[in-house]
Amino acid sequence: MTISFERTVLLTGATGNWGRAALRAFRARPDIRVRAFALPTPADDAVLAEFEGMPNLEVVRGDLTRFADVRAAIRDVDVVLHVGAVVSPFADERPDLARRVNIGSMQNLIRAVKELPDPGAVAIVGIGSVAETGDRQEPVHWGRVGDPLRVSQFDEYGQTKIVAERLLVDSGLPKWAWLRQTGIFHAGMLEIRDPIMTHSPFAGVMEWATAEDSARLLVGAASADVPPDFWGGVYNIGGGEQWRLTNWQLQNLIAGALGVPDIRRWYDRNWFALKNFHGQWYTDSDRLNELIPFRKDTVADAMTRAIEAAPAAVRSAGRVPPWIVKNFVMKPLTRKPRGTMAAVRAGRADEIAASFGSREAWEAIGDWSTFTVPEPSRVPQLLDHGYDESKPAAAWTADDVAGAADFRGGELLSTDVGAASTPLVWRCALGHVFAGSPRLILTAGHWCPDCVRDPAGYGRQAEANQHLAQVEMPAAARRVAAGADARRGAAGAVSA
Repeated sequence: MTISFERTVLLTGATGNWGRAALRAFRARPDIRVRAFALPTPADDAVLAEFEGMPNLEVVRGDLTRFADVRAAIRDVDVVLHVGAVVSPFADERPDLARRVNIGSMQNLIRAVKELPDPGAVAIVGIGSVAETGDRQEPVHWGRVGDPLRVSQFDEYGQTKIVAERLLVDSGLPKWAWLRQTGIFHAGMLEIRDPIMTHSPFAGVMEWATAEDSARLLVGAASADVPPDFWGGVYNIGGGEQWRLTNWQLQNLIAGALGVPDIRRWYDRNWFALKNFHGQWYTDSDRLNELIPFRKDTVADAMTRAIEAAPAAVRSAGRVPPWIVKNFVMKPLTRKPRGTMAAVRAGRADEIAASFGSREAWEAIGDWSTFTVPEPSRVPQLLDHGYDESKPAAAWTADDVAGAADFRGGELLSTDVGAASTPLVWRCALGHVFAGSPRLILTAGHWCPDCVRDPAGYGRQAEANQHLAQVEMPAAARRVAAGADARRGAAGAVSA
């Protein structure tokens, strides 16, 4: 029997945590055919075995870095959900591969859609990351689209996503959207044992979203009834108020679910970085949920699923003497490559400075007796974006655009300012010349592509760049914010 479908969707990254959740969600949408793009590997085969017999699933094999494979995969599709990527921590180990996949795949998708007879017939939903905006702790821990992009040092994944976002926003394609994914809470969270966990500061924040809610978002974006206002926007994905946790809260939630009465007995306090990770609470994540309702999961729902999925050894962690966990599980983990204590023991000054500020700052951390539970302000705060946000993009003048450049310490070199989507030429304070549309710069928060690739130099850049100074120098944030209200309008998604 031939099945008739109203829509055909290409899903890349179908075998990852988010991709698997999306395939499960698409089971409930028999009107949508899902074309899952996957590598021809045994690991991918094992994941896809769960979906054998799914009537609205078509599996295509290929490599996102090969243009011919991508061009073949987008035949007759209505929407591309581009979830596929090399993500952290693997991206930290293979930065060259991360660049080739995360940037190359976007280049291939854009080229393939442009070569179609009607490029406007296919929409691309690209996936970015909270890693694009880097470490955001109190007092500047609230964020929104348009804030400065500021990737943590050594984070190649975040860097690749900035490039891919830039490519899509200024691609000239008529139908696209970019979703900056936050931390994904998935069923396997309790089993994660990787040195990257030591990079997460206790005082850091994250507005999490579950894999299941994120899957509902993808299904909604692939549907025929998605609001037209959704297209042409950059959005933060976030679970909303209940999912705004400090990293210390998350640690204790997981510990409590495992029956661990005091998580401090598992760790030394100075094992965990003080900075240089990523995460923020969003003032604008509700906007995406208004356009495409996707939030259903509570923290309790997600924790229950995680406990049910965890192996018995993990569920019984609370019954293991803490000194065994500390000395035979956690301590060796911190000393593995990419662990904070590996850097300290080896004396790698650049890594120590990135995570702690200095060797002296690490030595001064102290033990748990002086620890104060982080309680960042729950009052939302907005950064200044350097232009009158009450104006619609269609009303921007050359003065508006030039003023935004001046706010960033640079200048607008183009003399003819047209539509918000038209790339212009700019120069940063350090003399780099680059191209970008007003939509990319003003509303999506991009600036100089050379400068953003130099996290160690952000402090020097911020001396001339008021936009960046707000997150690089918190005291500057308060000074800039004091004069920002007059030109700040409604904050939300990028749409121009």
